[in-house]
Parts: sequence; C-alpha cells; structure tokens
Amino acid sequence: MPRIHETAIVSPEAEIDDTVAVGPGAIIEGPCRIGAGTIIGPRAYIGPHTTIGRDNQIHIGAVIGHVPQDYHYQGGVTECRIGDRNTIREYAQIHRSSQEGAATVVGSDCFLMACSHVGHDCRVGDHVIMANGVLLAGHVTLSDRVFLSGNVVVHQFVRVGTLVMVGGGSRTIQDVPPYMMLVGNNTIVSINTVGLTRAGFDADARRRVKRAYKLLYRSGLTFPQALDRIEADLGESPEIRDLLAFCRADSQRGLARHA
Repeated sequence: MPRIHETAIVSPEAEIDDTVAVGPGAIIEGPCRIGAGTIIGPRAYIGPHTTIGRDNQIHIGAVIGHVPQDYHYQGGVTECRIGDRNTIREYAQIHRSSQEGAATVVGSDCFLMACSHVGHDCRVGDHVIMANGVLLAGHVTLSDRVFLSGNVVVHQFVRVGTLVMVGGGSRTIQDVPPYMMLVGNNTIVSINTVGLTRAGFDADARRRVKRAYKLLYRSGLTFPQALDRIEADLGESPEIRDLLAFCRADSQRGLARHA
C-alpha cells in the first residue's frame, strides 16, 4: 500500500503505485496516476487528469495539474503529463493545458527549482533545468538540456532549442536556436561552450557550432542567406542539421537577434 499521511486528502479516483509516499496536508484529486517511487511532499497539490511517472520528487507546496491561467479555458478535460525522475522543488507550478484533449508535458530527468512556473500547453524536454523563479508563459517549448537561470521569463509561443543556456534575469521573446547563449533583453551573445562540452560534443563539433553561430549572427547575412551558407559548408553533421531544422521550422515569434 502507498504510504499516505493521515492528513493528506486523496481522491478515490487516484491511481497511486504501492511504493508512492504522500506527505502531510497533500491534496491529490482524481482521476490521476502516480508512478512507482514518487514522493509527494507536504502540502503539495496534484490536480485531476494528471499523470506522473516514476521516481519523481515533488517538494513542499508544489502545484501540478491545476487549472490553466487562461481566459479562454472553458472548464473542459485537459491534461498534465510528467515523466520520470524529475525534481520539482517547493512551490513550483505546472498547469494543465487550456485546450480540450491536449496536455502540458514535462519530460524526464528535469530539475524545476523553487517557485518556477510552467504555463499551460508548454512542452518541456528531458534534462531541462529551470532555476528559481523562472516563468514560462503558455505554449512555450523547451528542447532537451536547456538551462534557464534564475528569474528568466519566456514569452508565450517561444521555442528554445537543445542545449541553450539563458542567463539570469533575461527576457526571452523570440526563438533561441540550439546551442546558443542568450542574456539580457533577448540577446544572443555566444554559443553554450560549457554545455556542449558537458554533453559530450567533441572539439570538432564545437568548432562547427561556433562557425554556424558566426555565419548566423556575425556575418551580416540575412537569416535565410546564413542558413543556406551553413547548410552548404557544414550541413553533413547531425548537430548542424538539428540547428538548421530548428531555424527553418514554423515560428510564431521569429529568431532572437544578436547585440
């Protein structure tokens, strides 16, 4: 049987694995599913139509799967889905989708620090780190291994590519291509060399990414011209193909600019 504190309030519709622990004052509404080994901390809230995977640590006062902060939400059935092995610290919030039949999704092995916020209809990849006070508006997409430093704000419908790092207190209002570093007011300043190295990108791969960055942001070419040049010079490598695909995909916000 799950270890459920006597002061917790748990819906009979909740499907909770026998190895789950639920702390004092927690509220779990149903229907929902919570996977093996997950720990629900004191006074945390799990909303209906929420699925949480294995071995997650959900700390004091975290809110997962509550109704979206969206005037257009009409009260239909919407979902929130969380993967495995995530750490969700105190008072972090992940709201469910605002669209009937859709879901807000967080992947696996993520670290959402205290008071961070994942708005409705967001898509958060794997191994993402969101430091204290990070705010994602609705419909934001974070690719794998994104690192958002403290108090970063991300505008609705923005896409952030793989291994992007955003400096503390930055404002992100346009799409950030993979492997880049953004600081301040939506400004690309360099590539994320440290992140690339830690992720196992060798020196040749890092040089290709740096060359792509210079063509995209330092050459004076337009974005379409720079992307064509990057494809011609570097397009055989997988990391460059990923960058090109991201930059050429449909976007509601456009690409972030250089200083």
